[in-house]
Amino acid sequence: MALGKIIEFNKISDPRGNLTVAEQWKDVPFEIHRVYWTYDVPGGESRGGHAHKTLKQCVVAMSGSFTVTLDNGHERCTYLLNHPWQGLIIEPGTWRTLDDFSTGAVCMVLASELYDEEDYIREYDDFKAIYGK
Repeated sequence: MALGKIIEFNKISDPRGNLTVAEQWKDVPFEIHRVYWTYDVPGGESRGGHAHKTLKQCVVAMSGSFTVTLDNGHERCTYLLNHPWQGLIIEPGTWRTLDDFSTGAVCMVLASELYDEEDYIREYDDFKAIYGK
């Protein structure tokens, strides 16, 4: 069973440049309440390293590439994201780490909720105690 799901957005090709659109409920299977992006990640650094209790996310490599490793407490899956017309859906209760950022990589996240520190599980042992049973 896959831990995440790669979705493809409609890519509209044009000689002047391509266009991709992501609409809530139509392309992304949830209502989007927050959008954020990370960039200029130094070589060798990781992002993520946490899980969410209720938040759903769609992670997109807007530029460059990086890997996303997902863990449900029993198994792990790794995805290479390197196309801006693809997104990785991450469900609640999934530990995630983002690694191997290429130079110039931009990671955009579409999130189902506003920021709430109470929704985070930041310690892997706590995550395993909840989801690893």
